[in-house]
Amino acid sequence: MNGLSDVRLTLHSQELAAGQNNGTREASMRDAVSGQNRWDLFWRRLHTRKALLALTTDQLKDIGLTREQALEEGLKPFWRI
Repeated sequence: MNGLSDVRLTLHSQELAAGQNNGTREASMRDAVSGQNRWDLFWRRLHTRKALLALTTDQLKDIGLTREQALEEGLKPFWRI
C-alpha cells in the first residue's frame, strides 16, 4: 500500500472516533485530536480534501472510493465535516 488510505482515514477519523451524528459540528471540534486546535483541524481538512481531488481513478479504487464520492468530499468547504 502506498499510504493513500491515510487520506480516507484523515477525512473520517473525527466522525468515527466520536461516533457523532451529522448535525453535531460543535462536538467534533471539542473531540478533535488532542494538541490540535480548530485552525489546525481546518488546515488539515483543506489539504487532505485538495489531495483527494488530485487522485487518479486507480488511486481512488485503491482506497475504496468512487470518483463521485471523492468529488463530494473534496468539494466541501474546509469548515464542514
